[in-house]
Amino acid sequence: MLAIAAGGAVGSLLRFWMSTWVHTFTDRSFPYGTLVVNVLGCLAMGFLFVLFIDRLSDNPVLRAGILIGVLGGFTTFSSFSIETFNLIEQGAWVRAVANMSGSLVLCIGATWIGVILGRQV
Repeated sequence: MLAIAAGGAVGSLLRFWMSTWVHTFTDRSFPYGTLVVNVLGCLAMGFLFVLFIDRLSDNPVLRAGILIGVLGGFTTFSSFSIETFNLIEQGAWVRAVANMSGSLVLCIGATWIGVILGRQV
């Protein structure tokens, strides 16, 4: 449990820093920060999941600390949801649909790429 909590703290800080950094290059009319964080988190999840299963430590505490803690704290479905809801409420339907479809396609695609990369290592 401590490994998950510590990993969650690290992941949450990484999410904040990454999202803030992304928004220094983009406007805030679209949730680019959350999209980038979730896509990178999915890429890392696919990659690390394969590495833990195939090659890395079979230590369940380490695996849970990284996959559930760090990546669970780093990625965020709740931010995605409220940002999409806010776009809908503002009448920005095209942006809302772009966020929903982009997140779905890019996150699943990133997970797939992560798995492929993990298998190549």
